[in-house]
Amino acid sequence: MSSKIEQIIEEIEEYIDGCKPQTLSKTNIIVNKEEIEELLRELRMKTPEEIKRYQKVLANRDAILADAQAKADAIIKEANIHTTELINEHEIMQQAYVQANEIMAAAEAEAQKRLDAATIEANNFRMQAMRYTDDMLGNLQNLVRQTMEGHAARYESMMNSLNNFNEILASNRAELGPAITEQPEEEAPEEDQ
Repeated sequence: MSSKIEQIIEEIEEYIDGCKPQTLSKTNIIVNKEEIEELLRELRMKTPEEIKRYQKVLANRDAILADAQAKADAIIKEANIHTTELINEHEIMQQAYVQANEIMAAAEAEAQKRLDAATIEANNFRMQAMRYTDDMLGNLQNLVRQTMEGHAARYESMMNSLNNFNEILASNRAELGPAITEQPEEEAPEEDQ
């Protein structure tokens, strides 16, 4: 937006451009004295008014600059606060990650500890089951051995009894043997013809 002075100067320039050139001259023009004086008068009247306005602006410049500086300082302060908050949030996130990693490590260690304990307990249970099974098999083996020994002893006793009985039979037959050989043979009965 142009000022009043600039508008008047533009009107003067337009007026000069619209003036007729002087005869036989390229640089001289014919000017209506009243019109140009009117434009210059208006320019003089507006100039102090514009200068006063500019002086007010210059006088207020310090206040405007102070206000702008205060606003800039407030923006910078707010940006610093926001940056600090972001840094704190970042630090909080970093701490949260560290804590999460520590919790995960502790959970993994606890899980490994429980797994190791369960493995040891399972191995102990397996060893106890194997010992129990071995004891049961040992008892069964002893029972079978004792049964075999008992049957072997009874078998041997039975065999001894049978051998004794066989010897008695053989002795009895031997005693009968001479008596059978001394007897005359009986004549066989005659067959009917």
